[in-house]
Amino acid sequence: MKVTLDWVGDLNFVGKNSKRQRVMFGGEGDYVSPMENLLMSAGACASIDVVMILEKARQNITGCHCEIEADRADEPPRRFTGINFHFVVNGKDLSPKHVKKAIDLSVEKYCSVMHSLDPNMPIKTSFDIVPV
Repeated sequence: MKVTLDWVGDLNFVGKNSKRQRVMFGGEGDYVSPMENLLMSAGACASIDVVMILEKARQNITGCHCEIEADRADEPPRRFTGINFHFVVNGKDLSPKHVKKAIDLSVEKYCSVMHSLDPNMPIKTSFDIVPV
């Protein structure tokens, strides 16, 4: 895997991958900060896992929304000290047992972004099921 970052002025950068897809980053202003991007990446990774696991379990999932809140240290490097993931999963006749298992498997085994973070950092999860 290889990516590049180019400074585009002020504290803004454009990131590109080998497919030439782009992401804008900013230290101030209009773009997502690197730390916000890290949280979104963890949420996206976990959400992909949850959807894939529920589909493999033949659960009738129609939507997945992930809300993420994180605490940060007060002093530099201001790393994350705890993250809370709340999933809202939509579907027909979804099993709470299957939803919980999908989330647990993502956090404990599959989410590579999460496993790239401090292994001692507390991670909490919760979920709601919205029937459709």
